[in-house]
Amino acid sequence: MTITAINPLTAARELVDTSQAVIDAALAHASEVMEGGKLVDDHQVHTERLAYLATQVRAAHEQTRYAERTSDATQTEYALIYAAEVARTLRSQIDAAWDDFGLTDAHLASLDAPEVRAAIRAGSNESRIRALGVQTIASLGVNSCDLEDEVATLTRDMARDFAKNEVAPIAQDIHREDRLVPDSLLKSFSDQGFFGSSIPEEFGGTGMGDLPMIIITEELSAASLAAAGSLATRPEIIAKALLAGGTDEQKQYWLPRIASGEEICAVAVTEPDIGSDVASLQCKAEPAEHDGQRGWRINGAKAWSTFSGRATVLGLLARTGESGSGNRGLSLFIIPKPPFDGHEWTFEQPEGGVISGQANPTPGYRGMHSFTLAIDNLWVPHENLVGGDEGINKGFFLQMGGFAAGRLQTGGRACGVAQASLEKACQYVQQRSQFGTALADFQLTQYKIGRMAALIAAGRQLTYEAARNFDTRAVEPSMAKLLTCDIAGEVSREAQLLHGGWGYSEEDPIARYVVDALVLPIFEGVKPILELRVIGRSLLAAAAK
Repeated sequence: MTITAINPLTAARELVDTSQAVIDAALAHASEVMEGGKLVDDHQVHTERLAYLATQVRAAHEQTRYAERTSDATQTEYALIYAAEVARTLRSQIDAAWDDFGLTDAHLASLDAPEVRAAIRAGSNESRIRALGVQTIASLGVNSCDLEDEVATLTRDMARDFAKNEVAPIAQDIHREDRLVPDSLLKSFSDQGFFGSSIPEEFGGTGMGDLPMIIITEELSAASLAAAGSLATRPEIIAKALLAGGTDEQKQYWLPRIASGEEICAVAVTEPDIGSDVASLQCKAEPAEHDGQRGWRINGAKAWSTFSGRATVLGLLARTGESGSGNRGLSLFIIPKPPFDGHEWTFEQPEGGVISGQANPTPGYRGMHSFTLAIDNLWVPHENLVGGDEGINKGFFLQMGGFAAGRLQTGGRACGVAQASLEKACQYVQQRSQFGTALADFQLTQYKIGRMAALIAAGRQLTYEAARNFDTRAVEPSMAKLLTCDIAGEVSREAQLLHGGWGYSEEDPIARYVVDALVLPIFEGVKPILELRVIGRSLLAAAAK
């Protein structure tokens, strides 16, 4: 079968199904070797490899399924190009680590079957990718994919207009001058209902659900990752924890305030010497009384507490169990505080406690500032322990549920940064000429733009599907974060290269997209932890059943 005669949608499905069967067999073998994921740390390199390949195959499946549903020719091209890249990568990885995969010759033969090889060649054909690039450049890279949902479409239009009119005009100045997000933008953000997009209506939210929340996040992140796209992340984390384990009184009190933007949220989990190993947190909360009121005194330090200066509430995870109790000895507290501007602040409580923050300088992700916190004898009433008596020592599990929401939202944030980079590149290559030719007319430019568009499309559909099934498929939010963050990094750097020297100037937004993308694989679960402890273990455990 020739490349021109192949049916692209049929070929994409062939590649996805073949790749899925091979990765399933590889996971089954690894699950047996690693005892259902218990021995991940004895096989870290292969676990990482499998987790990433499985994530890529899942993205190829979601993009192909979307193309099948919509019968959209462009989405079909995305599906075939991405599925071919995934199958090609899978075949290469198997060759490089044949003994680790534990596959049979039959599995290898399936990837080498004539129809599969023809599909890979068709999807990898440079003329196909260049044609997609030409089309993408002509449309200026704008994302107009069918959301298959009227509410979601209206939400995208509204969020895109808000991003263009309210965020984009100030985004570059916020980044270059390391300013704090202005209160005027917070008010506009709140007026649109963005803080409460996935909080149920009974608690004052809009109740639109997780998919509209992701779409809002994506559009706002395309204008500014920190000054808009990330504003709802911390409210989402705290709201999910409250919905999962808060008392009725806590839900009724806090959720409407979070949804309305009356309370601005920050999270304090990471500590200076403890990052992803949350079960080892040392910040201590001890039972205490103040004026006859039951409560807790908290002592310790926290790090990378984003927006905690401007925030009016902190979601703080502290150890309430005995030393060595691990994740079963942590509790989650909601701590009110006054808002502060600037890069350092101190709050002295009337009850005698003190908490202070010092901002950590960062190359990107500016607009909210991330603080290291010093906490000295901070007083918290018992009623602010999430879940009350039932919540003691259960904070880890509540916080992890909240972090799952944060990971899902990071998928949306990464899609937004990648999308902004693509659009900026498409604009620039039409305007810039070299050697008497517009950059847009160079074959390599077209090829790079076409591939960038295909990567973004696959990451987007993986993220959207994770949002639709957030409550039932626990591993998909982490998959979405893992893949889209890498895509945002790759696409932003490729876009910067297309700008040449001007791409290195802070005057151009593309430089901001590049440094903003650097943080995406780090926060809400650093990449290796997602691969090993979250995605890898989950897939290996599922393969054992």
